[in-house]
Amino acid sequence: MLVDTLASLLLVLGVALGLSRPLVARLRLTPAEGIVAGTALSLVLAWGIAFAVFWSGSPLAAYGIVPALGLLGLGLGLRGLRQAAADPGARDLLLGQVLVTSWCIGWLCFVRTHSGGAWLGDWLEHWQRAQFFLRAWPADKLFFDIYQVPARPPLSNVLSAVYLRMTTPDYAHYQVFMAAFASLAYLPVGLLARRLGGPRAARISCLFLMLNPLFMENATYPWTKLHAAFFILTGLYFFLRVRDQDSAPRTPGVLCALCLGGAVVTHYSAGPYVLVLALAWIGYGFRRGYGRGFLGATLLAALAGACVIVPWFAWSATAYGWHATLLSNSTVSMLQKSPGNPAVIMALNLRDSLIPPQVRGFTGTLFRQSSPWGALRDQAFLVYQLNPLLALGCVGWIATLSEAYRAGRAADRRERTFWCAWVAAVVGVAFATYGDRDHYGTGHICLQSLVLLGLAFLASRWETLAPPWRRLVAIGLAVDFCAGIALQFAVESFALDRWLTPSRSLQEVSLTYGVVTQENLSEKIIAHFSYFADIVPTPPALVLALLGAILCMALVRARQAPGESR
Repeated sequence: MLVDTLASLLLVLGVALGLSRPLVARLRLTPAEGIVAGTALSLVLAWGIAFAVFWSGSPLAAYGIVPALGLLGLGLGLRGLRQAAADPGARDLLLGQVLVTSWCIGWLCFVRTHSGGAWLGDWLEHWQRAQFFLRAWPADKLFFDIYQVPARPPLSNVLSAVYLRMTTPDYAHYQVFMAAFASLAYLPVGLLARRLGGPRAARISCLFLMLNPLFMENATYPWTKLHAAFFILTGLYFFLRVRDQDSAPRTPGVLCALCLGGAVVTHYSAGPYVLVLALAWIGYGFRRGYGRGFLGATLLAALAGACVIVPWFAWSATAYGWHATLLSNSTVSMLQKSPGNPAVIMALNLRDSLIPPQVRGFTGTLFRQSSPWGALRDQAFLVYQLNPLLALGCVGWIATLSEAYRAGRAADRRERTFWCAWVAAVVGVAFATYGDRDHYGTGHICLQSLVLLGLAFLASRWETLAPPWRRLVAIGLAVDFCAGIALQFAVESFALDRWLTPSRSLQEVSLTYGVVTQENLSEKIIAHFSYFADIVPTPPALVLALLGAILCMALVRARQAPGESR
């Protein structure tokens, strides 16, 4: 399995870095920008090629075209890739990506069942969706016995099918592919941190992500929100490139549109970001005048985004009709089933997402259980995963807001207005588009990209933080790691139960946890799945030692300024 894991990671990273390399070499980008833009373009190209194979009815063995072209691209662009690796900024991103990906895969060794909060069945639904594109299942297949194919966009599922076709099509390999894809969210985070705070900020953002419970749980839970966050933040970066120039440069505009199109066909939570950035683009044109250059760049960008989005909606409308294509997603279905004033629901969800249920005195019955560490884990899970402020960390959110206030006072009016309006609009649209009432909070649905952007910003401000603030943030990171990561994986692996009550069977242990944990474990047993943690031969103690080494490397890199000897 270890050799298979390495081969799987090389397959994912090889396609991500290689498929578009000859194209990226022709673009006027810095080496660091080329790494991130190239990865986004590669994934979009891989999606387009694989979906064309599926739509055309060709034998699905033709999925092999994708890694073959990725290998060819690596060969043709090897010189450019070497030059990029020689650049300090690009090299920092690549090394940081290796650390983040290794860290995520290492923690997969402790996931024996998916659990936490009310997250039930999404992992199984996306596995089934990957099987749909891998095995050409019937068109009327219902995923998790609820959702039709058009209810979710398919980019991640199609790419998973491609990777599974090239390796072993089991759930363990699927976990590796999904975690590796999710870990790529570091690239735009590091690039944005570097833009905002200089070279060292990219290294610090790497450490921040590794110690952030929201990032780690979403990287090891095989759904597609972090995949979409990768595209969203990359698109945001290139939008900022357009905004900062006097003219409307076509290359950053097209890259922005391609990334936002990729985000839409990855997860519909990208919708608020796409809408707000589109409005910002229009406002940008209004401020500078709708000249021929702006209109041409707008048309080209719109065509680029359409090339990514239209194939999915055209195929879905042909196969399922426009009603199912547009109205079967969960946002619409929840609006239909939730009675009451939508504005009131939105306001209450916003309140409940910003104020933890423990503070509001709301307990509910969903997380009742006799396991003390299971109960503690769920309470921490509610804080770190559903609250968009506390997702930045128990201290990180205070430091981020404080530094945002300081940065706003120092910035010019244009910059301050843009960021205040952009963040407010994204939050407003995100809560307006979720129609169901959730007393525990809904920050995890659309605001993960905003949390990652906040981490990038905090990393960019690290060197300007006063020493007491640095110590507080460091202490907060340690608490976040213990309460939101170590405890989470200790429960998911049943490690605490095996250490403290070794005489109990797995069934007896599972009955002490909440109903959601029990149901996820039951689905695993019914499906006869072997998780990555079930078949990896490495002893847990050795895995922990390797994770400790990775963390130490990240700490050393974060403490050193780029260019210092190691």
